[in-house]
Amino acid sequence: MRIDILTLFPEILESPLNYSILKRAKEKGLLQIFLHNIRDYAMNKHKQADDYAFGGGAGMVMMVEPIDLCISRLTAERHYDEILYLTPDGEKFTQRMANYLATKTHIMMLCGHYKGVDQRVRDHFITREVSVGDYVLSGGEIAASVIVDCAGRLIPGVLSDETSALMDSFQDNLLAPPVYTRPASYKGWKVPDVLLSGHATKIDEWRHQQSLERTRKLRPDLLEEEE
Repeated sequence: MRIDILTLFPEILESPLNYSILKRAKEKGLLQIFLHNIRDYAMNKHKQADDYAFGGGAGMVMMVEPIDLCISRLTAERHYDEILYLTPDGEKFTQRMANYLATKTHIMMLCGHYKGVDQRVRDHFITREVSVGDYVLSGGEIAASVIVDCAGRLIPGVLSDETSALMDSFQDNLLAPPVYTRPASYKGWKVPDVLLSGHATKIDEWRHQQSLERTRKLRPDLLEEEE
């Protein structure tokens, strides 16, 4: 998978995209991530990529021309399965969307900033607008790192045990069950006997029941979506 990220602040992304699972994915040659500074496509000597909004109002707006030049150069070189715009008013990012993105070959992400981008960018280039939650970040860079991490770990071959991803929260609209490791008893706090039984069927049943109970308690809205 190749991911191209367009941003005004590439420095924000350098650390989260270069460690842990994403580092492993890149070292295996399963994931390529390229950062593109939108200011490099600005037309004036000051590298200006934002301006005041027509009609007045507080806040700056990312200009259409530098973004157009960057996107047009990249799309001239390859086809992109999706061009995402990361914005608070987009479609909410979910595990299902992560599963979908992990199957793609080429993805581009545009990180919003300030009051957002000129609407003409959204109208003519963007295939999907995505939000990581009902809140406002300083920019789309943190959102981009969340999406890359979530989708990147699902690329076949990235995780040492690929069945691990199947047990993640939200894969089946349920939260993951509790997990334990050694020691089996610590300060009198004991691991449930069923997990020590070696009985695979009973363990699976226990985990499923725990997932249901946790979901009913913490995220009942997930169960409502299934109805």
